[in-house]
Amino acid sequence: MQLTPDFDPAKTVKSLLRRSRQGALATLMTGSGDPYCSLVNVASHPDGSPILLISRLALHTKNLLADARVSLMLDERVEGDPLEGSRIMLAGHAEEITADRDLVRQRYLNAQPTAEVFVDFKDFSFFRIRLAGTHLVAGFGRILDLQPSQFLTDISDASALLEAEQSAVEHMNTDHQEALGLYATRLLGALPGAWRCVGIDPEGIDLQAGANTLRLDFPERITGPGDLRKILVRLADQARAQEGT
Repeated sequence: MQLTPDFDPAKTVKSLLRRSRQGALATLMTGSGDPYCSLVNVASHPDGSPILLISRLALHTKNLLADARVSLMLDERVEGDPLEGSRIMLAGHAEEITADRDLVRQRYLNAQPTAEVFVDFKDFSFFRIRLAGTHLVAGFGRILDLQPSQFLTDISDASALLEAEQSAVEHMNTDHQEALGLYATRLLGALPGAWRCVGIDPEGIDLQAGANTLRLDFPERITGPGDLRKILVRLADQARAQEGT
């Protein structure tokens, strides 16, 4: 395995979990147990695990309701040869979300706004993949397995932040679009665009402009709205300082 100073396997997995909006879901066919693969839209739970909004009429939903074992592949969708980009194969069990559904619903709609038209259809339900591990392929010699403890975000002490998340997201999108643009262009090197905030968790903020997604990691972990305000101001100041250089 080729480990270099610029390669952080856990950070690569975390980034893909937060930035991915589509993935290939593998389930087991009821009766035969044959593998079945389908394209699904995804968002992330506050801890980083994948969230799916799927119809009970779909074959993959029928499959996972009979056998909850699933695999999900997420990739960077790079231009040119797709095999040049990083990708992760996640393994785990899909479980229907009953607790914290409002939080999950809002996070999903932030990331997948077109789902607004069918999110409340009776046959659609949210599922979360409880991860058992992942296989990372990030280039030649950069192939390894990681355990969930290495890449999921600890939210056990961040209830105050999660309660304030949506109001903070809306506040940033309404009153601080300039700062979001600076985060994207100055701190992350992206092109200018209609960048908006789609999620906040103890380790970072997720940005999106159309089909483009970014992950901005915080310099340190936070657990409450007070810490969030301070760190967002600090990052904005840092971005403005880079703008003037």
